[in-house]
Amino acid sequence: MWSKQQGLAEAPAPVPAPNVPSFNAPTSAPRSTISVPRTLAQLGSSVQIRGEITGSEDLQIDGIVEGPIFLKDHELTIGATAQLKSEIHAGHVVVYGKVIGNINSRGRVEITKDGSITGDIACARISIEDGAHFKGRIEIDPAKTQAAAD
Repeated sequence: MWSKQQGLAEAPAPVPAPNVPSFNAPTSAPRSTISVPRTLAQLGSSVQIRGEITGSEDLQIDGIVEGPIFLKDHELTIGATAQLKSEIHAGHVVVYGKVIGNINSRGRVEITKDGSITGDIACARISIEDGAHFKGRIEIDPAKTQAAAD
């Protein structure tokens, strides 16, 4: 058996591993974990609007809208209970409800399985789920995404 003194005297010294980066070593590019929160405005299912909507934040509509919608570089979410008769200009559009009118997007247009669009779509990217309703023309221009970044 070992005595207390032998155990301390014979314990091997830790050997540093070669070529292991230190936690204090500077990195080539600092990483930021801070994200800028995006604000979201909502129009509830009992809201009815006749007129133009403009904004500089993301918007979710669950009610009835008749009139153009302008959300430059922001996201428009058309909720499941929404009914729009609108020309839409937005950065990104997600459709769960019903839209009658043309959509112009600098980014992506997504039509979910319960979504419905009757009108023309001009966008950089598009996604149409099985079961979605779409009647109109689609113009896909990937340069729209690059123009938005400039």
